[in-house]
Order: sequence, then C-alpha cells, then structure tokens
Amino acid sequence: MKCCKLGDLTVFLKPQCQEETGVCKLLSSHRIRGGESKIANTWKMKSYQKLATDIPQPTESYAEEESIDGKPPCLRKLSTWWLGVGLLMIVAGLLSGVTMWMLRQVSGSQHGQTPLEKCSAVPEPLRFDCYPERNVVVTKELCESRGCCFIERDQPLGSRSGVPWCFYPPDFPSYTLESLNQTELGMVGLLRRKVKAYYPRDIERLQLSVEFETDTRLHIKITDSTSPRFEVPLEVPRAMKKAENPVYSLEFSKEPFGLLLRRRASGAVLLNTTVAPLIFADQFLQISTILPSKFLYGLGEHRSSFLHSLDWSTLTLWARDVPPTESYNLYGAHPFYLLMEEEGAAHGVFLLNSNAMEVALQPAPALTWRTIGGVLDFYIFLGPDPNMVIQQYQQVIGFPAMPPFWGLGFHLCRWGYGTSNATWQIVKAMRNYQIPQDAQWNDIDYMEGYRDFTFDPEKFDTLPQLVEDLHKHGQYYVMILDPGISSTNPPGSYWPYDEGLRRGIFINTTQGQTLIGQVWPGLTAFPDFSNPDTYQWWLENLNRFHARVPFDGLWIDMNEPSDFKDGSVDGCSPGELDNPLYVPAVLGGSLSAKTVCASAKQSASMHYNLHNLYGLMEAKATASALIQIRGKRPLVISRSTFPSQGRYSGHWLGDNRSKWKEMYWSVPGVLSFNLFGIPLVGADICGFSGTTSEELCTRWMQLGAFYPFSRNHNTQNEKAQDPVAFGSVARTAMKEVLLTRYALLPFLYTLFHRAHLQGHTVARALFFEFPQDVITYSIDKQFLWGQSLLVTPVLEPGVDSVIGYFPRGVWYDYYTGSSLNSSGESLKMAAPLDHINLHVREGAILPTQKPGSTSWVSSGNPLRLIAALSQNASAWGDLFWDDGESLDTFERGDYSYLVFNVTQNVFTSTVLHANVEATYITVDVLSVYGVREKPSRVTVNGKENPFSYLDNQVLTVSDLNLNLSQGFSIRWL
Repeated sequence: MKCCKLGDLTVFLKPQCQEETGVCKLLSSHRIRGGESKIANTWKMKSYQKLATDIPQPTESYAEEESIDGKPPCLRKLSTWWLGVGLLMIVAGLLSGVTMWMLRQVSGSQHGQTPLEKCSAVPEPLRFDCYPERNVVVTKELCESRGCCFIERDQPLGSRSGVPWCFYPPDFPSYTLESLNQTELGMVGLLRRKVKAYYPRDIERLQLSVEFETDTRLHIKITDSTSPRFEVPLEVPRAMKKAENPVYSLEFSKEPFGLLLRRRASGAVLLNTTVAPLIFADQFLQISTILPSKFLYGLGEHRSSFLHSLDWSTLTLWARDVPPTESYNLYGAHPFYLLMEEEGAAHGVFLLNSNAMEVALQPAPALTWRTIGGVLDFYIFLGPDPNMVIQQYQQVIGFPAMPPFWGLGFHLCRWGYGTSNATWQIVKAMRNYQIPQDAQWNDIDYMEGYRDFTFDPEKFDTLPQLVEDLHKHGQYYVMILDPGISSTNPPGSYWPYDEGLRRGIFINTTQGQTLIGQVWPGLTAFPDFSNPDTYQWWLENLNRFHARVPFDGLWIDMNEPSDFKDGSVDGCSPGELDNPLYVPAVLGGSLSAKTVCASAKQSASMHYNLHNLYGLMEAKATASALIQIRGKRPLVISRSTFPSQGRYSGHWLGDNRSKWKEMYWSVPGVLSFNLFGIPLVGADICGFSGTTSEELCTRWMQLGAFYPFSRNHNTQNEKAQDPVAFGSVARTAMKEVLLTRYALLPFLYTLFHRAHLQGHTVARALFFEFPQDVITYSIDKQFLWGQSLLVTPVLEPGVDSVIGYFPRGVWYDYYTGSSLNSSGESLKMAAPLDHINLHVREGAILPTQKPGSTSWVSSGNPLRLIAALSQNASAWGDLFWDDGESLDTFERGDYSYLVFNVTQNVFTSTVLHANVEATYITVDVLSVYGVREKPSRVTVNGKENPFSYLDNQVLTVSDLNLNLSQGFSIRWL
C-alpha cells in the first residue's frame, strides 16, 4: 500500500501520490497521527479506523491492492485489521523512528445488512438529525426522501427535542478529499461532493485551508473553491510562519471527508467530524463533531446555567430584542465554546461566522454547527488550561479596552424618573446618606418624543445643570441612545434624520429606498454602521448634543437592531434572503421577527449577513466618537454584542425581572461574557421589570456589588429600588457592601489591566483556578474575582445562611482574616441580611483602599494591603495604577506597576514602573492573614514599628505612611 508522506505528517489519499524510493512525494513538515474518538468505537460513519500508532514507516512498499483502474490507491479500503495486530507488532518491533498509521472505511461490517438493520445499528446518542426543520412534521416519507433513516421513538410526532426520528445513515454521501498540498503555513485541499445534497445550490467543490498559526492555535477554513462568499469583516491576526512545535496533531479522512484533531500530550480527540456528513449549500452549512467530554460552556447569548446541558438542546445565535428567557435567542451572538477535557485540560473552538446559526448539542457527547450563510471559518485554541484558552481566543478577536476607573464604581438608573429634577433628587439623597455613587444615568424618558440627540425642554430642562453638578462632585453622567432615528418630523426640523438622509447613511430596502421601521419615537430609519460615512454623521450628532449636555458615557440599547414592525412598515421581500429554505430556531420563526428585513441593503453587505454585527459596529462608532469628543477613555455599554466587542464596549444582561431566579441567572451570564472577552458586564441590580422586595434587593445589591459592571436599574411604573428608597436596615446593608466594593477598586482595576493586556477574565469560574477539581465544573452560584477573591452570594429568600464550595486549600475570611483549611468541600456559613461572604485564597495579596463616596475620592485615599499567606507562608500580588481616564496609559508608559511578595516573614513592595500618580498615594496598613505565631517585633525598612496580633493569626501593621512610588519591606520576627 502506498502512502503520501508529508514530512512527519502521514496522509492517506490518492491524488498527487508519486513513488519516490518506496514513499510518496514530500509535501509538508507537519505530522498527522492516527486515531479516533473513543465515542466512535461503538459505531462509525463510513470512515477510517486507526490500525497502528507510532510504528515505523517502511522504506519498502507494501503489497498492493489494485484499484478499479489497476493503479495502486493511496487510500486503501480495509474491511478488517490488515494482517492482524500480531503482524503490526512484528513491524513495530522491526522498524523504528517514523510513525505509520493506516485508514479504512468501515464498510465490510455492513455487508449484507438491510436498511433497517443498518439504521438500527446507530446508537441513539450518535443519531445526527437529518431533518432539523421546525415548520414541518417529519414523516417517514419525508425523511427517506432525503436518504435518511427513520425510527420512531416514544415522543410526540414532530417533537423537536430528544432523539431525532430522522437521522443520517452510516453511508450518507458527503465530500471527498481529492487533494492536499503544502503551503507556507499549513495545507490547502480540494473537497468534492459526488452526490448532490438535499438543499438547493449545494456547492460541489470546496477549498480546505489549514494553517498551523501557533503551537496552540489551529485555523481551519472551508469555503467555495470557485466563488467568493461573505466573510466577517473582523480584524484577525495573520500568522507569519508555521507553528514549529504544535501541541496538536491533525488527521484527515478522505472519503467521507473528515477531520480529527488530537492533543499530543494526552492523545485526547478534541474534534472528529467524520461522524456526520458535511453539508455546504448556499444557504445551509452544517458540520458535526464528537466532543471529548460533556463539560461545555459559552455559545451565547442565552439564559441558561453556565455549564450547558447536552441533552438534545439547541442554542440559536441571532440577535433579538426579548427579555431574557430560557431557550430563546437573546441580544448577542457568540459562536465560541470552551470545553473541559478529562484530567483538567481545556480547549476552545470559535466559528467566525455572523449569519443566523444554531448549535445542536446531544449526549454522545456531540455538537452540530448549522448556519445559513458565509463560510466555515474555525479557530481552535489548545490552552491547555481554561485561562490560556480564553487568552488565546482574545489574541484572535482582540483584548478588551481598559475602562475608566469611574466606570468600575456604582451606577444608578431608572426608566421613569420623569424629570431632571427628580433624577437630581436621587443623586442628592445618595450623597446625603454617603452611599457611594459614581454615575447617574437616564433612560429614554429624558428625550423629547423619544428622539435621539434631544432632551425634553420642559421635564428635563435642568439636565445641563444636573450634569454640571455631577461633575463638580467628581461624578459622571451616562445617557441612553437607540439606533432608530425618527423619520416623521417636518423636513428641516430634525437634523439627525435630514442630514442622514442627505448623506445616504441609512439602511435601505431592496429597492434602494430608506427602510422605515418603528421603535420608541414612532416611524424610524436605521443608521448603517457598516458605512464609514455613518461614523462621521454619528460623531457630529453626538458632538452637537455634547455641547448642550456634556455626557461622559453612552448606553446603546435596542441595537440588535430592534424593530417593533417585523421587517419594516411595508414588510419584507418574498425572496430567499427573507425566506430562506432553512431558518434556525429563532424566536418568532422568521429572520425579520422584531428586526429589519434580512434582505435590507447595507454598505458592506446585505443585512442577512450583517445582522449579528450591528451592535458591534455601533459600539465601535460610539467608542470612536467619545474618544474624539472627550479625549479620554470611553465608557460604552451595549445590549447587542459580537466577538471583539470588548475592545469597544461593555454589556449589561438586558431586561431582567425582579425575581430570585433572575438574580441567580445573572451569575452564569456574567461568567459567560468573561469567556467572550467582554469582562465589563453586569445585570440590572434588583431587576428591571416587576416589583422588587426589600430582601431581594438587599441580596441583589450584595451580589451586584461584585459584578464587574455594577448598576441598579428598573423600569417605569414600579416602586423605586435605589438604595435610598428602603428603610435604614436595608439601606445600611447596601451602603456597606458598596463601600466594600470601593475598598476593592484597586484590586478590580488591576484585574481589568490584566484583561486589557493579556486577556484574563475578571469574574472567573472556579474551575479556571481548579481545573483538576471536577466538582467546580458545574458551580455557577459562586465565582472569583481574578485568582483569589471568592464571592458566595445568597440567592434564595428567607435564609440566614449559605452553602459554598471551597476547593482544596486555605481560605481566609475577607473581613476578619480567620482561616479555614478545606479538603475540597461544601460548607455552611452564616449569612445574615447585612452580610455577603467573601474569602481570600491562600497565597494572594490584595491591594485595597479606604473607600470614599466616589471613585475619585477613593483614589486619593491610603492603601491597605491584605496578604493571605499560603501554607508555606508565601504570598504574591500586584497593583496597576494610573490617572484612571487617560488614553493608552500603559502603551505610553504613563502608569505605575508594583509587585508585592511575602517570603520568609518579609513583605516587600517592588516598583517595576512608576509615574507621578503613585507619588500621591500612601500605604497606611498591612494586614497579614495566617501568621501562625505572634511576632516579637516588626520592622519597616529596618526600623522597629508597632503592630497588633489577634488570636485568629492576623498581624496588622498600621500608620505606615509609606509612599507608593518607593519600594519598601516589612519584616516580622
């Protein structure tokens, strides 16, 4: 048998094989190793089977089997183990130094089977849906017309959950890999479909591109080989050379075409696409894979637990205006998943595609991507730990922007203040009770007739004075903007619409006329943010309004975009863009449900391709405008999001409800968006719609104080839920937890610096830090800030205790320093209404600050450093510090960065980089948790200093007055 040997990579395929001293022509330097998923051991598609691993490559040709044309094939069909395992062992013993593996198509095992036997042999977890359409009842006749298996189950006919009745048989036709050639970065291949698929305009010839971009990143792209198709206009890094030591190996099946990706270190199969046919039609693209475990996360935006269920569930990605509800497609689209493998490794997969999409999950475990446009453009990230996977993902989509320091303070808003004076009274009441607040927001009721770039001249006549007052008190103002621009005003009376029409920056119908929908101001046009000219129009509108109301940040809502008229006031075209043959499981059953027509024309493409990008494009234009207007870091919070949006905005989780369950849902939501590279995220504290209770709002304020983005917001015609609306007990509890947040702002700010610089998560799932602890994989009622602050909120009514899981190690009570040594166990803790449990992980040093009523006041206060000693009495931490608002301070070197260490009873502060900001700050207190014996003396920079020591092993050194810009050491003996 002849093989095509591509350097260290062995590919069995027929085309382009040339005999050269017993092997085929050298094409590549990458090695592909044999293997298959253990899940597929039970049953395989018409595929290949690994015969040997890491056995020598012979220099003499094997006995050959003639093909139909009498020539020796490069891919040989084998029905049994060739010459048996014994012969392989002999070969392995005789030869060394080169890997050889063989492929076969599993056809012999099916000889003589009836169609029913063939179909029945497919295990239920491996039945891939052949008829996923939701608008038909799938009958035996319909199913078999596609050449698929039909086996009824004990569930209602037409049910879209559970084992599919109609599924692919093992020999369903797919593509064939006809050629594979070396490129500078990897390989390029040609795929051909010999038998047409059942969707119209299936593409006969595809191009396969494989780029070994880095040792931990693989890029695989499948597209039409002859005609260009829409591709997401996202800036992605371009590899300059092929990876030299990849941690992965890749295998190919020729017929049916398939990919098998393996982690070299463990041999784990991460992807195996041979289990179901590849379909690539103009408006239906589908590819399936076996997964190495059931621990799957990501694939947003959805209301669900953090760990997805693989029990025949479908996740749809199509941006939609709807209050968060389980099983619905929500505001954003994030086709990225993280998967934890056995033994604690992790990998991630990103499909760079913006078309309407669904991801079907099944308990094999397996996953199917279905999209109705674009290309299959996959990035695979090999980690190997979950933190590294997210960093590698953000190396492709871009690291998040560094937020302004004030953006991490507490924000307050509601729809329904009614007047600027009523808004102002809330601000004054918050000050009166000295409750921390950095920003006051207004919803659409500040506008005149709900029109962008206006404010009501009667009800909000004092809005400019309110903003001026906020600025005098070191506070900030954020207002809402919707993309819909009112189109009903008399010509010449509303500049945003008149000028937009003149410049031609609105989305158009298929006939080239301005598409008119309906949103809050009535009939509206929608800016086309894919048009570069729209950026200037948007900037000019914002600049004109800023001259009247000098806002500091912008809240961009309704940017899916939302349209109260499905499609437009005139409906949509009858064409295939608005009515594709296959529609993913979108809410409303139509692509135009509560949004504009998919056929609408935009500058970069049709809305069919750009819909999921609308929020991203608006966020990019808005951040750019804010930078030009204010010359400082922008704060933009967006409802609709797409990969890379963290570069331009944060996100809030939408129009939630004032219910206990909704409070819980916010935790997996926050964790998911940290996976997506948007760490500045939070939910509406106390709930947006419905009426909250004092207990619920108190508990939610405690949780919300630890959202990376912390804002209390509610709707009109409901009771107020700001902290000053409650009695003294609840109000005091809310104030205290906000003071705790403000004390931790230096730590939180440093976490955002790491996110901006390296792609770290801010709010972090426990398994990120404890990947060997499988118990942590499903925890989404607790979370970490960074590596070291564990947050355990109360999420149930009527309780005064909470159960939290503590991974193995020593954990310290944040407030008292008392320690607990966990073997990896759940513990019940007291949780009265005025308390949220916080614990510091051993080995951490947290920079904290005396809290003030605003972040500006806090930022000038002395620091308190908390060192939580590990079991070997060491600890580490760091602090990033700058002016909190200037652009690109790290990139320009205008910052301070300090590293803190504890070793051998000595605390050291080392200044690695300094600027003038650090000279304004002093370190006043050092608290060391876990000092096992009372010291006899303490020295600061060699001079003896007073100290205190408590029975719970907490050492405190106060009144230090050490300048942050200078290194120091503190020793206890």
